[in-house]
Amino acid sequence: MAHTENQPHSGFSVFGLFSTIGSSIYSALARLAEARSRSDQIQFLQSLSDEELRKRGLSRDRIVQHVFAGSIW
Repeated sequence: MAHTENQPHSGFSVFGLFSTIGSSIYSALARLAEARSRSDQIQFLQSLSDEELRKRGLSRDRIVQHVFAGSIW
């Protein structure tokens, strides 16, 4: 009767490496797109007149806080 051991393989995995790299690249691109979107939103709001901002319930000094309200500083 043969004796076998069932141990998980803990060696290097090329698939795991590519998976990690791909995931990291995707996350970086997603963060870049989000930052660009917020930057565009700030630029748009800053281009509005004070009257247009007031109609939106904003003041010029609160634009950045408004845009980043849902994120952690």
